Amino acid sequence: MRPDLDISVRHEPEETVVALAGEIDIHTVSRLVTTVEESLEHGSSRLLLDMGKVTFCDSQGLGTLVVLSRTATRARSSLVLTNVGPFLDRLLEVTGLRHSFTIRAAQ
Repeated sequence: MRPDLDISVRHEPEETVVALAGEIDIHTVSRLVTTVEESLEHGSSRLLLDMGKVTFCDSQGLGTLVVLSRTATRARSSLVLTNVGPFLDRLLEVTGLRHSFTIRAAQ
C-alpha cells in the first residue's frame, strides 16, 4: 500500500494553516509543494505547516521542507512549523536542520 499524506488548508486573517497528516516522502512531496505554492498566492505573511499528525518524513521530505521555506521567503512570507512531534523534532536535530526553521510550540 502506498503511503499517503492528507492536506487541509485554512486561511485566517494573519496566516494560512496547512495541516498535514501522514507521510512526507518521495511519493507525497509534489502535492505538498503544489499546496504550499497555491497557499502563498493568497499573500499571507505567515504560512503555518501543522505537523502534528505527520507520521514519517524521509530525506526527500526534509529537503522539500527546506525548499518550501526558501519559497516562502521569496514570496515575502515566512514558513513556520508547528506541532512538531518528537520523531520529527529529533530528525531535524540529528540532521542539523532544526536551526533552519522557525518552530512554534504545540498549540
